[in-house]
Amino acid sequence: MSQIVLFTLITLSAVGALAALILYVVAQKFKVYEDPRIDQVEEILPAANCGGCGFAGCRNFAEALVKADDFGSLYCPVGGNDCMEQAASILGKEAVAVEPTVAVVRCAGSCDKRPVQNKYDGAKSCSIASATYQGETGCQYGCLGLGECVDACTFDAIHMNPETGLPEVVDDKCTACGACVEACPNDIIELRKKAKKDRKIYVSCVNKDKGAVAKKACEVACIGCKKCQKICPFDAITVENFLAYIDPEKCKLCRKCVLECPTSAIQEINFPPRKEKKAPAETATNAEKKDNNSSEPEKKEESC
Repeated sequence: MSQIVLFTLITLSAVGALAALILYVVAQKFKVYEDPRIDQVEEILPAANCGGCGFAGCRNFAEALVKADDFGSLYCPVGGNDCMEQAASILGKEAVAVEPTVAVVRCAGSCDKRPVQNKYDGAKSCSIASATYQGETGCQYGCLGLGECVDACTFDAIHMNPETGLPEVVDDKCTACGACVEACPNDIIELRKKAKKDRKIYVSCVNKDKGAVAKKACEVACIGCKKCQKICPFDAITVENFLAYIDPEKCKLCRKCVLECPTSAIQEINFPPRKEKKAPAETATNAEKKDNNSSEPEKKEESC
């Protein structure tokens, strides 16, 4: 009996040793080397895992940075230029400075500007509503107001205004990750260059209908009149498909187009109030001039 137990123990030990040897050989053969710099780069990333860099997460982005020859097409919008400079320092590469951007909602069709024609009673999702329904107003291009962009933002940088029914971006919190841009099915949110003091000028409309149709659907719709395009001294405005667009790279924030727009479709944000023009000094009327002219000869006659 003792011999059987001893034989069993020896057999199991031999099988275990053989299995361990096989596992060791396999592990060595298929061992994957991981650059230790990946961990170093990942530590300085914001760990937001928002996908704004174009990768699934910060770990994947760190791997891409280590493998890349240069940072030309790689950028972390959340960490910004400072984060990229730190990564470049670790990897001995050169960072490429990128101008910061911010999300902008290109729809000003608030509740008082777009008359409601019907009531949507479907799933509370912008994507579903856009695919099956053109909205509660006559404008099929504008904001659907169901807040899918708010749900997509992980930085609490966008909220729905209960009075206007439109999303509003908090510039100080926006990291330009692009999650709200991807979430909006009507493409009314875009990332634009962030200017000094968060000043912005843009056409707050995406309606591509003809002028009369667009104006009937929304009071502040762009009607494609091209007045803004003609007055712009920097060739920053183009009009295509009855819709004007201001190029943020060319725009110098002169605000001439804002005053020219007949429907107030062009928004100016964070600018100081415009100075009111002073009324011209009062001058003598033609009648008063005539009286003065007629009285002068009489005085001359009296003096003579």
